[in-house]
Amino acid sequence: MKTLYYDCFAGMSGDMAVGALIDLGADVPALEAGLKNLPLSGYDLRITRDSRRGITGTRFEVVLAGGPEVSRNYCAIRTLIGESGLPEAVRRTALDIFSPIAVAEAAIHGEALEDVHFHEIGAVDSIVDIVGYALCLEQLGIERTIAGPPELGAGMLTSRHGVIPVPAPATLEILKGIPVRMGGVPHEATTPTGAAILAATVDEFIERPFMVPLKIGYGLGRRDPEIPNVLRAVLGRSTAVEKERHPGEALCLLECTLDDMNPEIYEHVLNRLLEAGALEAFLVPVIMKKSRPGVNMTILCRPEEKESMENILFQETTTLGVRGHRVERRFLERRIRTVSTPFGPVRVKEALRAGKVIRVKPEFEDCRKLAETHGVPLGDIYRSIKDII
Repeated sequence: MKTLYYDCFAGMSGDMAVGALIDLGADVPALEAGLKNLPLSGYDLRITRDSRRGITGTRFEVVLAGGPEVSRNYCAIRTLIGESGLPEAVRRTALDIFSPIAVAEAAIHGEALEDVHFHEIGAVDSIVDIVGYALCLEQLGIERTIAGPPELGAGMLTSRHGVIPVPAPATLEILKGIPVRMGGVPHEATTPTGAAILAATVDEFIERPFMVPLKIGYGLGRRDPEIPNVLRAVLGRSTAVEKERHPGEALCLLECTLDDMNPEIYEHVLNRLLEAGALEAFLVPVIMKKSRPGVNMTILCRPEEKESMENILFQETTTLGVRGHRVERRFLERRIRTVSTPFGPVRVKEALRAGKVIRVKPEFEDCRKLAETHGVPLGDIYRSIKDII
C-alpha cells in the first residue's frame, strides 16, 4: 500500500505541505496547469530549493501581485472550487479541507456556516495552497496517509481580528480529537490551513509508524528558527503484515484504591490526569476491608508519562501507594472525514480493521453546534447523517 507519512515536528502550513509533496516528486508543470482551472488571477508561483538548519528541501510560495484583497464566505469558496475545471477528486479533496475550517470559524465566531467569512484563509494565496496541495496529492497516487502529532507552537500572533494566542483558536478547534504537541517553539508552527489538511486527509495519527520508507521530501517554512522549520514527508509502503494486524503499543496501567477521600474531588483528579496526557482515567466502585465502599482509580498512560501520573495521584488523592504494570493495547485504526448534510458539514470518525471500515460515528460537538445553529432537535442531525454514512 502506497503510504504517505507526515513528521510534523515543526508543525505544518499549507505552503510547507505543497513544498513537501513537490520535494517527493509531484510535477510542477502539472501543478501549474491544474491551478489554471481556478478562476483566480493576480499571483505567481515561486518554487525554489533552499535549506533550514542544514536540511535542504523545497520552498513553495504564492507571490501576490498586489491590489485589494477579497474576503470570501464559505459559499463563495465552494462555488469557486466546485464550478472550476479541476478534476473531481481534486475538487473533493480541496472542499474537504475547507470544510473543517468553516466549521471551526462558525463555532469560534458564533455564526452560521453560510455567514462565515474567511479573511486570511479566503485570500488567493490560501486557496492556491489548498488546491495546489490537492493537485499534488492526486498526482502522487497516495493510498493511505498517516501523521505524527503536529507541533502547534506558542506565543501570540497578529491577525485580522487583532492579537490572538498561539495556537490560533481556529487551529485548535480544527484539531479537536487529534493528538497534538504545544509549546515546542515560540511561534505559530501549525496554521489553520495546515491543521485542516491534517484533519481532512490523514487516515490515522500515530506516534510510531510501521512502514518501509522509500523517499523523503522536505517542505520548507518561511521562518528559520533554531529548530529546522521543515515538514518531513516520507513516501513508502505498508507491509502486508501491517495491513492485517491490529495496531498496538506498550502502555502502563496504574491503579490506586480510595475509601477515605471526599468524592467531590474525584472529577478534579480525573481532569488533571487527562490534561497531563492520560489516555484513559476512570473510577470503578469497590467494597474494601470492613465492608467500606470505595473506588478503584485506574489510569492508562504511555511509559514516559508514568512518573507524572504518579505525582498527580500522590498530590491530589489520599492514596499511600500506586500499583502499576505494563500492558499492551490493541486498537482499531481510526480516521476522520467530513460529510455534507442538509444542515452543514459534520466530521465522522471511522474505525477500520485490515483497511475496511467496520464502525462509523459522527462527532457529537459538530452535531450539537448544527442543532443549535438551525434550532432543530439533535436527533434530526443524527438522522440526516445516518442516510449518508
